[in-house]
Amino acid sequence: MNIRHLRVCGIVLAGGLALAAPGAAQPDAAGLGGVAASRHPMSLSSPSIAIDGGMALAIDDQDRDDRAKEREERDRDREARVYDQGREFMDDGKYDRAVERFTEVIAMKSPRADAALYYKAWAQNKSGQRPEALATLALLAKDFPKSRYLAQAKALEAEVRRSSGQPVRPDSESDEELKILAIAALQNSDPEQAVPMLEKLLEGTASPRLKSRALFVLAQSNSPRAREVIKNIAKGNSTDDLQSRAIDYLGTQGGRESRAILSEIYSGPADVDVKRRILRAFMVAGEKDRLLAAAQSEQVAELRAEAVRQLGVMGADDELWQLYQKETAVEVKKRIIQAMFVGGNASRLIELAKAEKNPELRRTAIRNLGVMGSKRAGDALLEIYATDKDPEIRRAVINGLFVQNNATALVDLARKEQDAAAKKEIVSKLSVMGSKDPVVMQFMMELLNGK
Repeated sequence: MNIRHLRVCGIVLAGGLALAAPGAAQPDAAGLGGVAASRHPMSLSSPSIAIDGGMALAIDDQDRDDRAKEREERDRDREARVYDQGREFMDDGKYDRAVERFTEVIAMKSPRADAALYYKAWAQNKSGQRPEALATLALLAKDFPKSRYLAQAKALEAEVRRSSGQPVRPDSESDEELKILAIAALQNSDPEQAVPMLEKLLEGTASPRLKSRALFVLAQSNSPRAREVIKNIAKGNSTDDLQSRAIDYLGTQGGRESRAILSEIYSGPADVDVKRRILRAFMVAGEKDRLLAAAQSEQVAELRAEAVRQLGVMGADDELWQLYQKETAVEVKKRIIQAMFVGGNASRLIELAKAEKNPELRRTAIRNLGVMGSKRAGDALLEIYATDKDPEIRRAVINGLFVQNNATALVDLARKEQDAAAKKEIVSKLSVMGSKDPVVMQFMMELLNGK
């Protein structure tokens, strides 16, 4: 079953499944198996589905919005994938292929276009294309006059001009590798001397891989100067790539002081992407209180949603319930319900599916129960169907059981259902499940025989 299929059936998955941090609660595995792509191949033209006014197959405004967001996410994912491929080719010494990938990123007008221009010039220089590298650097300065890559671009330009007319040295990478090994050794014996060397390397034109390793060495240091360098890079006084790595290191290294630095950066003028990364670093660090504070007070809706999502990944059940009870906006409550699903909190979802007064929120809880799977969730859905007469709620239950691939429960409902429209909807879901399920086939034979 694909995401489009789920939408046609009235189900929208909750923003993708985040990978939980070690020890965090995770959704029931059986529930994830229920949405495997091989289970329910389907298209809008499938002859096994009768489309009429009684079935909820119309694509509404919400669906169009969701598809637009999906397209944006796909574009961002593609940009990130091509950019990362370029970086990998650089690390592997395949400079011509790296140039091709960075050219693609630039053509996409990606937010990483300035970084791609810098790395394209770097790769061109390494492959001996020095006039081309200078032209690329000139384009970077012209199109992105405020780019954080300009300082390194100027250093690279000076290096390219110095090297003009000289043969390419393919052994330069190994020289850099030896240098970082020597500095790492010095870090262990004389960190005060090593830190300035590492700082200079980070400001120069070394390869991205080498800079990442230098930053890693700094992150392991207890030197006050090393922590200051990491802090400055995390604040944005370097390239986007190094800033992201510095934020990650502060989330995993250094304890309370590092978290305080992240909070300081978060409360400052950092952009949304940087703040989102800090929220994820808080999740890795187990900082529930900081995430809860962001979820309660953050003015940017996108960041509020990210804080809620990370609380879900952490399995922060109490904090999410506290948020839900205080929140008044339906859309925000939906995000909290989705975070409960990501955290595997079946108990709260069942409670909301049964008792939530807002029908839209009840349906959201029911949908997430369906995606979650497990016998407990299935039993709760059957109980709701038996006790609730609201057609929309019942339809949500049918969809939930369908996502679970719970043919037995759907067949039982169809046999007992007296309402013709409801029975027809259940049978339509069973027809999509295909001919391989013996429970479904037996029931279909009963229908054909007039039973």
